Amino acid sequence: MNTAKPWLKNYPAGVPAQLILPTQTSLVDLLDESFARYPKRKAIESMGHSFSYEELNVLSEQFASYLQSLDLPMGSRVAIMFPNVTQYLIAMLGALRAGLVVVNVNPLYTSRELEHQLNDSQALVLVLSENFAHIYQQIAEKTSVKRVIVSSLGDLLGPKGLLVNFAARYIKKIIPQWAFPHTRFTDALQLGKQHLFQKPTIDPNAIAFLQYTGGTTGVSKGATLLHRNVLANVLQTDAWLEPVLRDQHDQQLVFLCALPMTHIFALTACALLGLRKGGLLLLVANPRDITGLIKLLAKHPEVNIFPGVNTLFHALVHRPEFSKLKLSNLLVTIGGGMAMQKKTADHWQAITGNPIAQGYGLSETSPVVCVNTPLIEKFTGHIGLPLPNTDVVILGEDGKRMPMGEAGEICIQGPQVMAGYWNQPEETRKAFTVDGYFKSGDIGFMDSEGYVTIVDRIKDMIVVGGFKVFPNEVEEVLASMPGIHECAVVGVEHRKLGEIVKAYIVKDKHDLTNADVLQFCKEQMTSYKRPRKIVFVSELPKSNVGKILRREVRKLGDSSS
Repeated sequence: MNTAKPWLKNYPAGVPAQLILPTQTSLVDLLDESFARYPKRKAIESMGHSFSYEELNVLSEQFASYLQSLDLPMGSRVAIMFPNVTQYLIAMLGALRAGLVVVNVNPLYTSRELEHQLNDSQALVLVLSENFAHIYQQIAEKTSVKRVIVSSLGDLLGPKGLLVNFAARYIKKIIPQWAFPHTRFTDALQLGKQHLFQKPTIDPNAIAFLQYTGGTTGVSKGATLLHRNVLANVLQTDAWLEPVLRDQHDQQLVFLCALPMTHIFALTACALLGLRKGGLLLLVANPRDITGLIKLLAKHPEVNIFPGVNTLFHALVHRPEFSKLKLSNLLVTIGGGMAMQKKTADHWQAITGNPIAQGYGLSETSPVVCVNTPLIEKFTGHIGLPLPNTDVVILGEDGKRMPMGEAGEICIQGPQVMAGYWNQPEETRKAFTVDGYFKSGDIGFMDSEGYVTIVDRIKDMIVVGGFKVFPNEVEEVLASMPGIHECAVVGVEHRKLGEIVKAYIVKDKHDLTNADVLQFCKEQMTSYKRPRKIVFVSELPKSNVGKILRREVRKLGDSSS
């Protein structure tokens, strides 16, 4: 037994310490295997309409052919901005199959955030839902994008799609007016039919995704995820779940995809793992519609795998109608994205009979690093064990390993770790130890059995409903508002969301109000980043060199000046 990896002795039977990972295989090769193996199986169900693996294969190949007809250089970036609808999967798979790089865009982004990501990634193509076209219109002349492809929500849904689009435009009125040169998504597919698809040779070391994450500077950075990084994490996660899934090999697994697939957790644990397993992906376009989600679960009691975040589980267990559901086929509930609360986890298990296996990961690690075994009998409170082929060490401020049980920075080495930050060599250098471990910025400890527990975060990161918020970015936006002299942002506990953003502001305009600040933030930032609480103060605590001390800011309380 390797004493340096105490977690190995606690691996479930059948889970290897080391996987033999393919060296000449890309993520596309893995997906092609599923298309060939399961052509008649249903791959997707979205808004009551289903698509087989064969249909998904054809449609994504058509989209790949269309992209190839644009004569884009290999490795060009394609930004994709959708909720969980079929069009996202077609565009994402099509871009990968064309040998291009996917840039996932959070559908909640404001125009400012979208502009930064498009320009930083140097995206040449943007594929987006019509719901967000008005956001892009505000910055259309300021980006690197050369071609925009727009889809309506009802596209591909047949006759029902006409009703969906009519309701979105004229009844729910969720499609603001927009106008700019574009290609319709359905037209792109038709044009793709007319162009012969040329399957490219994709090197495993080619970039698959630029997955944007926040940074200590407040500037969003693109984690460069290679085909081999994401492929490895899909296979690692597959192997980890094998003990509970091995008896299901002759049956199709059903994955609930409620988390946005543009987020790395759902991308890997729902979309890619689901397709790898020949599973059925139940797409939830609006997970905040808890009533609609419960109705979907009532229609699909066969759901086997349910990845989620604490806020989603919390919302479900507090609905009386959820407790009436019979989810007897639920095999694995995975909690990630933010810390699970024991009360919510216990409530979930009491209703479903299935414990929540909490895991841990980052955009920079494709994402899964540690996770509880799906064989646990109850919620553990820790984040489990490192996956196969993964090494986790706890380092002190001096870079030396901490004794078992003592807290330090969680550092990770493994095939799922990113190549670096896109076009940011200095940030990349700072993110790794000299011997190649990725420095997560999270504080935790490992016990003698190899189980890891997170206790704090180095980077002052705030997690709102599973979304990461970096104070420097929010402070930069606030500081740009006339009337604000100085500001500091911290996270405070919130029963439902885990944390919310709280801003302390020194104003230089006496009539500046709470409402003024909230309105400004609404115009500049997506909802989860906006301060929910604002406190006006006469001054902010600072160090002797003038640096605002957030640890002291937290002590100020709610007293306004």
